[in-house]
Amino acid sequence: MNFKRSTTSMAIALMALSLISMTSIQQDAFAQSQGMSLTAMADRNSDTITVTGKTISKITDVTFRVTSPSGNNVVGISQVSPDVNGEFATEFKIGPTWTENGFYTIKAMQSPQQSSLYSLKVLVEVTNGMAKKTLVTETNMESGLVYTTPNVATDQGIEIYADAVIGSTTINIEGTTDRVSQDVTLTITAPNGNVVSVAQVSPMLNGEFTKEITTGGPLWKQNGFYTVSAKQFDDPKYTASTEVDIKDGVVVPEFGTIAAMILAVAIISIIAVSAKSRLSIMPRY
Repeated sequence: MNFKRSTTSMAIALMALSLISMTSIQQDAFAQSQGMSLTAMADRNSDTITVTGKTISKITDVTFRVTSPSGNNVVGISQVSPDVNGEFATEFKIGPTWTENGFYTIKAMQSPQQSSLYSLKVLVEVTNGMAKKTLVTETNMESGLVYTTPNVATDQGIEIYADAVIGSTTINIEGTTDRVSQDVTLTITAPNGNVVSVAQVSPMLNGEFTKEITTGGPLWKQNGFYTVSAKQFDDPKYTASTEVDIKDGVVVPEFGTIAAMILAVAIISIIAVSAKSRLSIMPRY
């Protein structure tokens, strides 16, 4: 009798353990098969932001809301249905209501069982009605925890060029940057390290900037290479420089040695031609 009761108790215990294990497996499987991912893409100086993503909940529409950097204005809304694979996509055009400069928040939402796993957001920087180059993703599909990838579509930063006419007292500085919301500080340093000129210029909407610098005067007495530096931020990508050779306050020919060689060859050629001409006109006996 005791053996039967013991056998029955063991069977009940095994059944309970099996039920607990099955429930745990089902919960784990469910935990791994929920959530969504969201990606925002934009080209530099584009007026279009493309948003794509994927969701486990394929029967519920995905709604979008775009808010301004201050959070006070909703500048875009959209609603799409996921396809059979749970994938979805939409676009937002940067329009007249996008008046603020800064990071706009794009939020995607679904509402299966009111789960927070179906609400994600990404940030896209917009300046003067144009998007910065962007490729950023936020997802919680694998672990249930929200994970955001950094923006991997960063541009090259700032570049600078100095265009000067030989013998001129004017240097035309040209450059480009991918951050048009911040002024560029230009600094010109003499060969001995003294700062001879400082200026500030605002980039245009396409990222280009120009500034004309006049040489000469007591600060430009030293002969040699003057360094023209441009800086926007502390990031090394936003610091660039170039050099201009100055002598007696005017621009020195960049290819002076080559010019001298060409002149020397020209003189030798003239002498050779002249000598040959004299020989050809001499009387023969």
